Amino acid sequence: MAETAGITRAGTGLDGTVWNILGQTYYPKQATDDAFAFEALSPPGTFVPPHIHPTQDEYILMLEGTWKLVLDGQEHIARPGDLVRMPRGIMHGYFNESGAPARAFFWVSPARRLMDLFRAIHDVPDPAEVMRLSALHEVNFLPPPG
Repeated sequence: MAETAGITRAGTGLDGTVWNILGQTYYPKQATDDAFAFEALSPPGTFVPPHIHPTQDEYILMLEGTWKLVLDGQEHIARPGDLVRMPRGIMHGYFNESGAPARAFFWVSPARRLMDLFRAIHDVPDPAEVMRLSALHEVNFLPPPG
């Protein structure tokens, strides 16, 4: 995929695409072979469990609200304006425990298969199936503790 000039408008995704991923709304904003970017709207109580991208570096710019993050086994709080850096191979997950909505801008490099994964898990309600599909797309969820 080559880069094209243009604007992906607020509240929209590329070509009007919107995904429901684990109760959150994702808007793909840009996609090339080199990078994939998306916006996430996270209602209170939603989360993405700890996982690893073995082939991608990932970044999150917090725009609104706060998230508890687990990065390589350490807990952190991300607030508006904070940039979260997650190198490939580092375990990470995020949790909206704030009681208010949160919004963030994500990007990964290289793009690899993440956009294909989001297409595959859109509206999939079963966490076990999300985990199975993720493993087929280079994202490895960790087993629950205990």
